[in-house]
Amino acid sequence: MPAASLEHARQILSTPISSLRGVGPRIADRLTNLGVRTVEDALYTLPHRYEDRREFRRIGRLREGRHEVFAGEILAAGEMMTQRSRRRVYEVIVGDGSGQVVLKWFHYRKEWLAKRFSLGHTGVFSGEVKRFGHQREVHHPDIELLAEGQTLAEYQSSDPLAFGRILPVYPLTEGLTQHAARRIWKQAVDLFARHVATHLPSDLRTRRGLLPLAEALQQAHWPASDTDLEALEEGRDPARRTLVYDEFFFLQLGLALRRRGQALEPGIPFQVTHRYTKLLAEHLPYRLTGAQRRVLGEIKADLMAPHPMNRLVQGDVGSGKTIVALMTALLAIENDTQVAVVAPTEILAEQHYLQFHHWLEKLGLKAVLLRGQQPAAERRLVLRDIASGAAHLVVGTHAVLQDGVDFRRLGLGIIDEQHRFGVRQRAILRQKGENPHVLVMTATPIPRTLSLTVYGDLALSVIDELPPGRTPIRTMVVTDNRRAQALELIRREIGKGHQIYVVFPLIEESEKSDLKAATAGVEQLRSVLPQCRIGLLHGRMSPDEKEAVMGRFKSRQLDILASTTVIEVGIDIPNATVMIVEHAERFGLAQLHQLRGRVGRGTAPGLCLLMKSLRCSEEGVKRLEVMESTTDGFRIAEADLEIRGPGEFLGTRQSGLPDFRVANILRDARVLEEARADAFAVAESGEFQEGSGGEGAAMLEELRRRWGARLGLASVG
Repeated sequence: MPAASLEHARQILSTPISSLRGVGPRIADRLTNLGVRTVEDALYTLPHRYEDRREFRRIGRLREGRHEVFAGEILAAGEMMTQRSRRRVYEVIVGDGSGQVVLKWFHYRKEWLAKRFSLGHTGVFSGEVKRFGHQREVHHPDIELLAEGQTLAEYQSSDPLAFGRILPVYPLTEGLTQHAARRIWKQAVDLFARHVATHLPSDLRTRRGLLPLAEALQQAHWPASDTDLEALEEGRDPARRTLVYDEFFFLQLGLALRRRGQALEPGIPFQVTHRYTKLLAEHLPYRLTGAQRRVLGEIKADLMAPHPMNRLVQGDVGSGKTIVALMTALLAIENDTQVAVVAPTEILAEQHYLQFHHWLEKLGLKAVLLRGQQPAAERRLVLRDIASGAAHLVVGTHAVLQDGVDFRRLGLGIIDEQHRFGVRQRAILRQKGENPHVLVMTATPIPRTLSLTVYGDLALSVIDELPPGRTPIRTMVVTDNRRAQALELIRREIGKGHQIYVVFPLIEESEKSDLKAATAGVEQLRSVLPQCRIGLLHGRMSPDEKEAVMGRFKSRQLDILASTTVIEVGIDIPNATVMIVEHAERFGLAQLHQLRGRVGRGTAPGLCLLMKSLRCSEEGVKRLEVMESTTDGFRIAEADLEIRGPGEFLGTRQSGLPDFRVANILRDARVLEEARADAFAVAESGEFQEGSGGEGAAMLEELRRRWGARLGLASVG
């Protein structure tokens, strides 16, 4: 399609939804709640399920646990009182000669329902069929009542949208009925779907069996009567597969071009002299594992290349990512460049600082900590050291990315990802220097589908080997009413000369209530364990105070370290054998996995007790069962992703997860792999160049429109 025609089509697709017939200001306002402001928004807001109305199922043949559509006569209707809970419900009994089913409403306006249901009238009903004893029930069904004297055949012919076909079921908001939604979406599809252009290469569409986008949208909203309903419900039909592939393809094309663009940009090629890394290796009390050496080899090859490194290092708890990051930092420092280490929270930044500072000081090098909440005089000194180059390594939160933080010569950025930094944050870090190398660390294994979307532009290294001598960690979920057994276990372990962690949940870093709860918890521990030496670590302590407490625990002057802070990283105490996590249901799976990794780091086996309150939610119970059943970080990450979904898994404020309109990275993993392979192949092909014209130019323009701002693709090709 010519550029002028494409621009005209885009203008048409930006038509306000309020221009459709029947969409007044009130309905338009309600559609906004669903994210539907334009007709294009409506086209890409697909049905979340489908109803099979090709034929009605007889009531006698309704299947339990299935969403069924049936017609029947109203035999009885009225308000009832449940026997057990003495709760009022509204019940309607419907029959068709083959059997009866009870319709129930638990939340209702009695007057409204009483007006709707007249004995002897016929209606069409749909909903999930349940069985309670001998009775089949449908709770809060969708209903469409026939006019008095109207036959089912007459009703079917009067509304061709509602019968004899597979019907879409759209997401609703208050004040919008399914009937009204179908009429609005039908208009949008009939009038505007044809203006949606297809930008995928024609040979690729043929090879993958993809439909033109206009046809795919038409079929996704209003499937043909012979469509496989099971494939439709599971998102495996050709229409939805086309839309998912198209969405994944353009994201992956953007990521591929980012990677290619970085490969073309001039970087800072390092010379590897091992001036500091050799000294560090001599100080370390252990040898690096084969996996650590392999990953360092991959990193060194990147650092010596004439273009910037852009690599993700992924590994399970205790695999030794921090020492790999430190070695990489020293390679940058020995090339007379500075290093920025960015963590997502002040707590983690402080822990990284304590660890890096400890080793750098031994080598005569300087590390500084830049915090968001920092006294003005201290901050000025830190900024001066960064600008002058006196600070070899800077550790901080997002504060490092802010204006006013100027480096003398930034050569390496290390991001402790923790799933909260996206492409844009990495781009900001690059602007702090002349295309510095970037190393992204993740302490939690990331499911492959997430890795390909959030980190798809990065080369991947995996540390897949634990240091020798690590013993398996046993995990037990303990309810509050068995606390006495937990205390007895603490006494036994301390009697053997071992040490214990007790972790309290942190809801908000700034909340005084957390400190209060932890202080009260520590006082309670001291009253029941008077013979034990107990220290407290919390977020209001200065880095020096925290280091002093950690030092006392490490030198065995403390038996128990209680903490309000998330001690996921930065503490390696081989003598600590037990971790007790209070209110474990408040923690995410990834967090619990990190915490658990703090024990069992010596020769004695580790034990993690997850204390659960008696009122734990169903989701909380699921998470704790996963923790109890496996220590495999990747299995835990996959389970976490399934339980919480991608947005919650990454954190609600995470900016790295792309906004997908149709695709679902859990359901559509296979399509994602196909789209990625094809997109990277297209990015490498000679035909895809700036100014090449034809399909390549159209794709490039569409890519900028969809993902340009998110991926920083103002100029690619």
